[in-house]
Amino acid sequence: MARKFLYFVAFCIVLVIGGRIAYELFQEELAEIALVPSAAFAPVRPLEANAYEDTALWYSRPGIGVNDPARWQPAYANDGGALATPAEPTQRFAVFFVHPTSYLNRSQWNAPLENGGDPDAERIARIYLRGMASPFNAATEIWAPRYRQATMGAFLTDQPEGKQAIDAAYSDVREAFRFFLTSVAPETPIVLAGHSQGALHLKRLLAEEVKGSPAATRLIAAYVIGWPVSVEHDLPVIGFQPCLAPDQTACLISWSSFAEPADPASVLEAYGAAPALDGEAPGTSPMLCTNPLTGLVGGTAPASANLGTLVPEDSMENGELVPDLVPARCDSRGLLLIGPPPEMGSYVLPGNNYHVYDLPLFWANTKADVIRRAEAWSAR
Repeated sequence: MARKFLYFVAFCIVLVIGGRIAYELFQEELAEIALVPSAAFAPVRPLEANAYEDTALWYSRPGIGVNDPARWQPAYANDGGALATPAEPTQRFAVFFVHPTSYLNRSQWNAPLENGGDPDAERIARIYLRGMASPFNAATEIWAPRYRQATMGAFLTDQPEGKQAIDAAYSDVREAFRFFLTSVAPETPIVLAGHSQGALHLKRLLAEEVKGSPAATRLIAAYVIGWPVSVEHDLPVIGFQPCLAPDQTACLISWSSFAEPADPASVLEAYGAAPALDGEAPGTSPMLCTNPLTGLVGGTAPASANLGTLVPEDSMENGELVPDLVPARCDSRGLLLIGPPPEMGSYVLPGNNYHVYDLPLFWANTKADVIRRAEAWSAR
């Protein structure tokens, strides 16, 4: 289990700035004390087959209107209107987006859904969707489910309860995806996207639910962001090729962002030791790195190719698009390096890990990428 991959994320949220010395010395011990539930794992009862008919189980879906966080549209910092977001696509398409971990409570292993769920987790999830699902808002439909996500502590332990919690969360995502497929017109192409825990579930969903199914013929692209994808040990099981051209379809995109100088030791250690989808530990084999400024695997692109970084307010509830802010370069390990640290707010993680900002750093390019691939799909 990738127990160290989210240590930095967890403590950035919990501690922000204070306690840095103690964190550096005892990060694993403190993470487990603060976030790993002490309670026994309570089996999560499977949802009813029709559970996702309930609109309350969706953050985003058609019909929500102005309260849909994925439909938020940021403005460019130069408000004179000289810069505009890319043109809307000519092709209808639907997006299924799985949000990252927002549940930090250690009272139980999985987030509750009943009675409105955990208030803090719900608030954070909506903030994440504003910044991370909004690059996909050229879609005619965006579907983002609530699910009984594994608490942050589930990723910080080798206890079997951690894997049980992650498996339970995946079961909800799978049921939501099945409902999504029945709700979207069968001729409508689809985009799958997720970040962090959401990307972890998306990897499994692609391998178990999409590969070899009718949905595979409708796939524009899968954006598996902020969670490692092993070229050798994950991609063959997932069953889709990486995107090797900016207009390729039915392919997979992934990156994990670090500013320089980067210190990814803990991330690489966790990635190398945790079983991939084929059951093997990836070791030092490279991760998939898509350059979001070019739409290609690997390579380098200058900051001038960046159409707009979403620079958030410190609350992360709002922000502005700033063009030409960061470059992008894939290194030999599969990390995406973004040059000197840009000022993005309080949630930059130790080691210059920009995990929380993986999608906002390349907001406008991601939107343009999705549109380009949707139109390529329709032109096949």
